[in-house]
Amino acid sequence: MEKKLALQMRGITKRFGPVLANNHVDLDVYQGEILAVLGENGCGKTTLMNMLAGIYFPDEGRILINGEEVVISSPKDAFDHRIGMIHQHFKLVDLFTAAQNIILGMEDHGRYNLKEVNVQVSAIAEKYGFHLDPQKKVYEMSVSEKQTVEIIKVLYRGADTLILDEPTAVLTPQEIDRLFAVLRKMKEDGKSVIIITHKLNEVLEVSDRVAILRKGEHIATVQTAETSEAQLTEMMVGKKVELTIDRPEPVNSTPRLFVKHLNLYDEEHVRVLRDITFTANGGEILGIAGIAGSGQKELLEAISGLQPLESGEIVFRNPKKDRPVTFFHKSMKKVQELGREHAFHDGNGREVTFEGMSRSAVRKLVESGKVLFKEDETINLRDKTPLEIRQLGVHLSFVPEDRLGMGLVGSMDLTDNMMLRSYRKGAAGFLDRGKPRALAEQIIEELQIVTPGVSTPVRRLSGGNVQKVLVGREIAYAPKVLMAAYPVRGLDINSSYTIYHLLNQQKESGVAVIFVGEDLDVLLALCDRILVLNGGAVTGIVDARTATKEEIGLLMTKTESREGGEAREE
Repeated sequence: MEKKLALQMRGITKRFGPVLANNHVDLDVYQGEILAVLGENGCGKTTLMNMLAGIYFPDEGRILINGEEVVISSPKDAFDHRIGMIHQHFKLVDLFTAAQNIILGMEDHGRYNLKEVNVQVSAIAEKYGFHLDPQKKVYEMSVSEKQTVEIIKVLYRGADTLILDEPTAVLTPQEIDRLFAVLRKMKEDGKSVIIITHKLNEVLEVSDRVAILRKGEHIATVQTAETSEAQLTEMMVGKKVELTIDRPEPVNSTPRLFVKHLNLYDEEHVRVLRDITFTANGGEILGIAGIAGSGQKELLEAISGLQPLESGEIVFRNPKKDRPVTFFHKSMKKVQELGREHAFHDGNGREVTFEGMSRSAVRKLVESGKVLFKEDETINLRDKTPLEIRQLGVHLSFVPEDRLGMGLVGSMDLTDNMMLRSYRKGAAGFLDRGKPRALAEQIIEELQIVTPGVSTPVRRLSGGNVQKVLVGREIAYAPKVLMAAYPVRGLDINSSYTIYHLLNQQKESGVAVIFVGEDLDVLLALCDRILVLNGGAVTGIVDARTATKEEIGLLMTKTESREGGEAREE
């Protein structure tokens, strides 16, 4: 049976000053289908959907619903035409119940009967397979429950077309499966579902058709069953892109950062980190997985000196250069002590042992200066500020989740943002702008940052380009430990794979990389080990080469660590 058109967009154009966000876009949406909208960051996906939702008004073009042209100039107009949008950042009142949030803002001539509303909300939830208590307060809810409230909110208002912006970004694999099951039930009920997403595997799993945008223009709409990840990527980017993440085997992996029994409380004295213990090794990528708000942000900030700890240790191990074992120790006992603490070698990578040798032979070999050992320095980072950590000679780089709030200064240009790392090196009253400017130009070229030049204020760049500036600056610092919180959030596919390549380069040069990510497929493909957090506690540390998404998803919802905070590695 031929499907009926639910809505059409014809010649939709939207400009923001000189920027052309959408250029004569045509789009069809059918009743009873799931349509995915794909495209690189900045291609106009969300702008296009915001015009359907009444947040923006098109400069040119028409919107037709059931074949009739309509005007949508506000979210109320959109609801009047049975269109509802679920945004990536939820718009809920924490102190209200689910039912109160669902009816909030609706017009009514009398007082609402909350008992009746609770019954109606429960009926909608049961119909589509949601799990929701309508009387539960929002502040008590998980992320998936909050998303459920947002979806039921638009269903309660009678929406037949639902637009979801990045709906799986903060969900576990099990929650994603449940969401997709709900979306399929909506489709069977005749609803039209539009998903804005960047996860190609999910597009192929749940959608019926895929609309691809590139640089504000509609490139094509294809049947999902007749396409592949590679074809979709080529249409999005305009050229072939290799969608494989290299994961070199760790070479000479050595412990670099020791985190022991970390406990941290927030300003309201709520415990946000619970007895965190793990080791980050140089020459490997340690991934951190967890539902949003599980303590990822606080953990990285505590290590970098931005959060005061209640208790625990943070110790950096700094390998020194090889030193010869000489007889300034004056005794064989001292040599034996060294042997227990350090591995002796001959400078060519071959291990040297004194087994079976006489005391005089050992003395002669040691005095020759051909027996070497690597003496390590341990530095306590607990209660040190970022400046104090740097003054101790510890090269620690941090790419925070909040790019402009913590990482960069939006009003400064690229050169000045590079100088935030080096301005103290200038002579009194003078700053060296030459090297920072050269670094800014190098990062622009290597990471393909779209900007008029190094003198452009960072706040004028797109979110993805801002992220590239921040990641490029922190890597240029030549760190021994590199911590990155969601470094590819907001980046297009090309840029994301560039960042993955840069992280692997750091790994191969012996850096201990700690990578906080939200895409489990990427974590499993990129990392060597994955530490899972839930509720501020470690619930497991797994080998990324053998673990599954389902296993990590279960750990993400687990309430207790396996061994009282010091989780066992799989």
